[in-house]
Amino acid sequence: MNTNAFSRYDVVIVGGGHNGLVAAGYLARAGRRVLVLERLARVGGAAVSTRAFPGVDARLSRYSYLVSLLPRKIVRELGLRLELRRRRIASYTPVERDGKPTGLLVDAGDPGRTRESFRALTGGDREWQAWQRFYGTTARVAERVFPTLTEPLPSRAELRRRVADEEAWTALFEEPLGAAIERSFADDLVRGVVLTDALIGTFTHAHDPALRQNRCFLYHVIGNGTGDWDVPVGGMGAVTDALAEAALAAGAEIRTGHEVTAIAAERAPGDGRPAGRAEAEVAYRDLARGGEGTVAAHRVLVNAAPATLARLLGEDPGPAPEGAQLKVNMVLRRLPRLRDTSADPREAFAGTFHIAEGYRQLAAAHAEAQAGLLPSAPPSEIYCHTLTDPSILGPEAVRQGLQTLTLFGLHMPARLFGDPAADPAAKERALAASLAQLDAVLAEPIADCLATDADGRPCLEAKTPPELEREIGLPGGHIFHRDLAFPFAEEGRATEGAAGSAAARWGVATDHPNVLLCGAGAVRGGGVSGIPGHNAARAVLEDPAR
Repeated sequence: MNTNAFSRYDVVIVGGGHNGLVAAGYLARAGRRVLVLERLARVGGAAVSTRAFPGVDARLSRYSYLVSLLPRKIVRELGLRLELRRRRIASYTPVERDGKPTGLLVDAGDPGRTRESFRALTGGDREWQAWQRFYGTTARVAERVFPTLTEPLPSRAELRRRVADEEAWTALFEEPLGAAIERSFADDLVRGVVLTDALIGTFTHAHDPALRQNRCFLYHVIGNGTGDWDVPVGGMGAVTDALAEAALAAGAEIRTGHEVTAIAAERAPGDGRPAGRAEAEVAYRDLARGGEGTVAAHRVLVNAAPATLARLLGEDPGPAPEGAQLKVNMVLRRLPRLRDTSADPREAFAGTFHIAEGYRQLAAAHAEAQAGLLPSAPPSEIYCHTLTDPSILGPEAVRQGLQTLTLFGLHMPARLFGDPAADPAAKERALAASLAQLDAVLAEPIADCLATDADGRPCLEAKTPPELEREIGLPGGHIFHRDLAFPFAEEGRATEGAAGSAAARWGVATDHPNVLLCGAGAVRGGGVSGIPGHNAARAVLEDPAR
């Protein structure tokens, strides 16, 4: 994408991921002259759809894949043409009990059926009743906290008053999440299913005193006030297409194939360093034509990690973030049969299919990975997009009955993969170990179900944290850019120089008054939400000095 170029803009947005496009849409609709610069040949960042296998017409959500945190407010205000489809089955977790394969099915549409599944697994109603109480609490917290994510950033005390439930506040915001899980549940498998939402993209454990697990869990259970994770019809690329269309229609300019190489920005007053310019300058390289250029702007919004921003400013990025996941995409000829013959694969794979995610299994996998070892039983979760939305398949793929599977492996930190040149087999070992855990709950090897591409190769690809860094610019492969923050004002996130500014009020401030974060590294960032983009745009529009 490229339209008539100006050399001076009201706002330049660095990075054309979904948050950058949200900010562009809001600012252009408000009459600002907006330029988006994106290094890759297409916008979307991690929110893209790709035909990953030659000759196979399946548009896979290659990186991000489900949507929970995108507020309906943003969809409505930007007029997005987008459908998010609810999954009837929330999850299925296979396990062996007393030498017999069985499993736990959570049917969002039939509480009675879910209760029977709990009873069959655990021998009584205790865990089911505890589940109802626990998620009743998170639902009430979600209803009260989620609306604040698109409001000025509350203080800790203000959010605590909003939650208005001291027991819930303690469990989710004050003490390690493992304490609440262990108080609430007795069954190891049930405990593990609950804990998994605290570990997605976050290398931590149930009793981490830094509460990284609590922050991750919170964002996974509050989306749109319900915590539901929905399927984007058409794949993640449809989300990006809708956002790009809205931004362009509002008058934003988007240039792909333009890599930002440096930012010169104003310093915050009183930080002990020389003051900079009131107008920021952004240098870029045109990767298609080979030229270089500079554009000026009143404000620069950075839809990249804080570590990336520091490098662009010529500053010390600090400790490197570390991602901790293995993403595997597959296309199948058919769904595999399960060892648990009471479970229908079309239901089991439609929701989140948990593998090796018992509570003790998760702890053991973390301990092994923390020691630099590949987990002996890697935990992961899978879901099949095409059971809810077959529109990502072409007509021939539909006729053949193809299905897609996405596997997201936990406790796979970047340190396990090191330098691919030094240990090229590390990725293959991680993939083989993860698939072995899947095979252990199947009645047939997953390899027997894989489709083949035009060259006769199995339709399977895996992405490690180093590959995510190389392909889409996530430092260390960290999908949230850095550790998530609680959705209230915390010391150390907004600088002294930014105190009282619109950017600080919205949780998007940096050390530079004319540079704002609008990506996952902002407070209330992470996930496919558009929230940081919305909040950065609001900060720009509310600052009378700009």
